[in-house]
Amino acid sequence: MNYRIYSTLTALLSTLASAVAAAAAPNIVYIICDDLGYGDVHCLNPVHGKIPTPNIDKLASEGMVFTDAHSGSSVCTPTRYGIMTGRYAWRTRLQGGVVQGFAPSLIAPDRTTVAGFAKQQGYVTAALGKWHIDFQYCDPETGKTSPHMAKKNLPPVGSTIPDGPVNRGFDHYHGFHHSGHMQAVIEDDRVVEYDEVIHMLPRLQHKAVEYLHSRTDAHEPFFLYFALSSPHSPIVPSPEWQGKSELGTYGDFVMQTDHVVGEVCKAVEELGMSDNTLIIFTSDNGCSKAAGIEKLAEQGHLVSANLRGSKADIWDGGHRIPFVVRWPGVVAPGSHCDQLICLTDLFATVADALGTDTPTGTCEDSVSFLPALSGEPIASTRSGVVHHSISGHFAYRTDKWKLVLARGSGGWTSPRENQVSSDAPEGQLYNMETDVGEQHNLYIQKPEVVQELLKQLESDIRSGRSTDGPPASNDIGKVKIWKSSRQAVPNLRSN
Repeated sequence: MNYRIYSTLTALLSTLASAVAAAAAPNIVYIICDDLGYGDVHCLNPVHGKIPTPNIDKLASEGMVFTDAHSGSSVCTPTRYGIMTGRYAWRTRLQGGVVQGFAPSLIAPDRTTVAGFAKQQGYVTAALGKWHIDFQYCDPETGKTSPHMAKKNLPPVGSTIPDGPVNRGFDHYHGFHHSGHMQAVIEDDRVVEYDEVIHMLPRLQHKAVEYLHSRTDAHEPFFLYFALSSPHSPIVPSPEWQGKSELGTYGDFVMQTDHVVGEVCKAVEELGMSDNTLIIFTSDNGCSKAAGIEKLAEQGHLVSANLRGSKADIWDGGHRIPFVVRWPGVVAPGSHCDQLICLTDLFATVADALGTDTPTGTCEDSVSFLPALSGEPIASTRSGVVHHSISGHFAYRTDKWKLVLARGSGGWTSPRENQVSSDAPEGQLYNMETDVGEQHNLYIQKPEVVQELLKQLESDIRSGRSTDGPPASNDIGKVKIWKSSRQAVPNLRSN
């Protein structure tokens, strides 16, 4: 055969194969709430959940509920970094807390995100809502990057963004950086207007439904990352939702959040997309103290259900989160899964669902949970899941055991580290099968378990990855594993 004809035919076959693969690929809608506690979803907390969430409950009845799903951290930024990259954020410069904006993106420009990967597989990608993984603003007049002068400093309208979502794999973006800058509304790579914070959640609902309508006649599958502004503070339910819950503004805001989820799911159904759309619903961490947790408890509502702690803490209330998957024809309605997963697992799961490998240099801490959707065991090369608190305290979780390298909560719940007696054990160990509320510390009684888990955690930190794969390294030379004592763990490789 003539070489030129052969080359042309090969190219045509390759294009056809890609088109067929794209046609079979599911649309993906990833809905992530901000500070929604595990116990805030009524079907997960039927006895002590007093806030109605009928739309999320309906989604759960139509799909699979994961009861042991965890965010990559008990606060916002590191969790979102992990979702995008399949990698724990403590492998970067961010060793605790969250970013504040007006700084280079935490996602390196040469790192492929799950959105960038989806684009390579023929997807159209969009992000709506909160980003909070840092990006810079360039002054509309000078073109120079604007410094972060104060927490409430807003970038001027017209400012451009050189390293935002559209530079990290997304075709389209509409949203804001974080709650302190929520008034600055961003479209793609530009600040387009200022708006009142109470309008953000309705705006995002409208934009999400609008985006779904825009995809009705398209041939390419889409990946929509929908990051809600709620129920994070400022807690600002719209007037029509105020007083609905009879539990105060937080309850009202959770009800409005549930409504937004329902409107997106309804649009998917009404547009005839349901059969080929994978919907994932989750939260970035536990409920915040700003919700008025103690007052809600007095009214009978436990934001973390039977879990200890809340947002920022190393205890499970800080990072065990609602996680629901609906995928008709794949996921059995009304099913449950008690297997251990992490939000870093999205990337590997998407690749697995598309029948392809993850790109080199990605997914160091990502494991596909695709088998679980069919009721099968997850095939994992990861020994356990690493938890991280706002102060950078570590914990290591296997199916049964959880080792905590902190004396207290590692976060905002008492006792904090400086509130624990100096003669208390340096760490905590819990049997999560018999003590999910983390009430009985076995650190002293089970030294062999402590050493086994500590050794594995140190290995996962040193090696730059927690899964099998090519050699990897952390972005910093040392990760301090014991925040109150002991030594930093050196990196095996340096960049």
